[in-house]
Amino acid sequence: MANDELFVKMQKLIAEKLEIDEDKVTMDSSFRQDLGADSLDTYELVYAIEEELGVSVPDAKANEFETVKDAYDFVKSQQ
Repeated sequence: MANDELFVKMQKLIAEKLEIDEDKVTMDSSFRQDLGADSLDTYELVYAIEEELGVSVPDAKANEFETVKDAYDFVKSQQ
């Protein structure tokens, strides 16, 4: 599951925005604990996901994204 096209796009996007190695971005990665994102980073990530992947993420939903899988599952459900 983790090697699909959507995950690869999200992995690159997250790594680029947080300036970390793509290898660190896994489905189980926590944005805050594992990847070191703060609230501004997560806001920018959600915006980038919206722009790059063509989905709209409501603010309330964005606040629920704890892990990469949370964001992935939401984007997947919107396609």
